Amino acid sequence: MHPRLPAASDIAGRRPARGALRPARQRPFHPSAGRPPDFWTVELFLSELDNLLHALGIADRYALLGQSWGGMLAAEHAVRRPAGLRGLVIANSPASMRLWSAAADRLRAELPPDVEKTLRTHEADGTTDSQEYKDAVDVFYERHVCRVVPMPAEVAATFEALDADPTVYHAMNGPSEFHVIGSLRDWSIIDRIDAVAAPTLLVSGRHDEATPETVQPYFDRIPDVRWEIFEESSHMPHVEEPERFAEVVGGFLGTLS
Repeated sequence: MHPRLPAASDIAGRRPARGALRPARQRPFHPSAGRPPDFWTVELFLSELDNLLHALGIADRYALLGQSWGGMLAAEHAVRRPAGLRGLVIANSPASMRLWSAAADRLRAELPPDVEKTLRTHEADGTTDSQEYKDAVDVFYERHVCRVVPMPAEVAATFEALDADPTVYHAMNGPSEFHVIGSLRDWSIIDRIDAVAAPTLLVSGRHDEATPETVQPYFDRIPDVRWEIFEESSHMPHVEEPERFAEVVGGFLGTLS
């Protein structure tokens, strides 16, 4: 769960053609009431994406941009080869959660020893809701999730919304970006990636928690693909380098038929 893409909104606003990139608007939503953890599945979100495309009236011609979990979902959508998909942007997304977790362990090893010890202690004790754990998580996030200081308002709002209702995040991912114990912990699309037929742009940051080895399978196996790494960004180049993000994504969209 990450902030609505402001740069993508700018791109969509400049592209009047029907079926252009259209990021969904966020609204207050508390989905936890009466829903068990196993309600939240990849198939559910794929169905919701299909519903959205039809509700917008663009299912016969559209480009799709997904960031982080959204990029994983976009890849799942694309391997099904929907007839209307003209282009795909996978931003800051792993091709495998096992690769993601291995990369996270390596990045965590580079944290100050007392921070990593705090994280491990609370994860082992099941006290990841403590303020001490959250403070230690922030050290990782400031390095590998969003490096803009102070945190931009849209990013802060996203984390506030997540704190208000972490149901889906905890069920599918876990208590933090790097302690993945939810239903996605064994997710992988590596053996299905070559089914993606749409032209694809990969985006990641030089300091991204989605490290190059987590993105590499997309680049290796998607037939028509290019990869842009943002040197001054971590996991949110749409926030950390918004002008360049708009330029890169807009340029890619301009190549689509």
